[in-house]
Amino acid sequence: MLHSQNGPRRTGECLGLAAFSLLLMTGILLLFAWEGAICLAMAFPIALLLAWFGILVRGIFAPFDRNATLRCIAPVAVVPRLMAIESKWEPEPALREVRTSVAVAVAADPATIWPHVIAFSPLPEPDDWLFRTGIAYPQRAELVGSGVGAVRHGVFSTGAFVEPIDVWEPPTRLRFQVTEQPAPMREWSPWAIEPPHLEGFLVSRQGQFRLVPLDHGTTRLEGTTWYTNRMWPSAYWGCLSDWLIGRIHRRVLDHVAALAQARAPSNLRPER
Repeated sequence: MLHSQNGPRRTGECLGLAAFSLLLMTGILLLFAWEGAICLAMAFPIALLLAWFGILVRGIFAPFDRNATLRCIAPVAVVPRLMAIESKWEPEPALREVRTSVAVAVAADPATIWPHVIAFSPLPEPDDWLFRTGIAYPQRAELVGSGVGAVRHGVFSTGAFVEPIDVWEPPTRLRFQVTEQPAPMREWSPWAIEPPHLEGFLVSRQGQFRLVPLDHGTTRLEGTTWYTNRMWPSAYWGCLSDWLIGRIHRRVLDHVAALAQARAPSNLRPER
């Protein structure tokens, strides 16, 4: 609105100005240790769409004169009240499910794979660019006890998940609840920061491993996570979190498959 105060401006020029303004703001947030680079990068696309939408609405409903600018500014005073209403009406987030499988990747029967599912040795450090940005990644799994009531600890780069087991069906199904979890990531930032949105927004509720026997002594490994995500809009953030959890699943399943493959009888190992 300030840019067009003295006369009409081209739409492309205004859109570029909005993008520059957002880049400037994200730089300030990072500079003063209010945010980390990864979260800013994930939020930038939706912030840019909202900014561009505002420009288009202003251009459609208000001619370029001073009174119109004042009329556009006036609704901004309502924003704090709307924010208060939003916090009171926040709906419960939907339970999301992410399922990943390694199909016909392990030349071993479920009994051979089962010990590596309930607990597994340390994984090598990732060379995946995603996990180098600070996203939490799995390192190992430990088991205290056996059967229903045992507690599994999924150790990640940011801490450990505490996972009491409620379904123990060797060698085909393991299910567990999640009672404690670490931060989902370490912010990539020049400062040591812990943004509040990393706590209580992305919450793992339950997990499961299934081992499905296939033909020729092979097995399909499946990993499933049920979780909630309180970030709005859920359609946007849910797609990102589903994708990230799927990448984490793949890292674990590939590791379990490699461990089981190494122990499989030689006549069951696939030819290379």
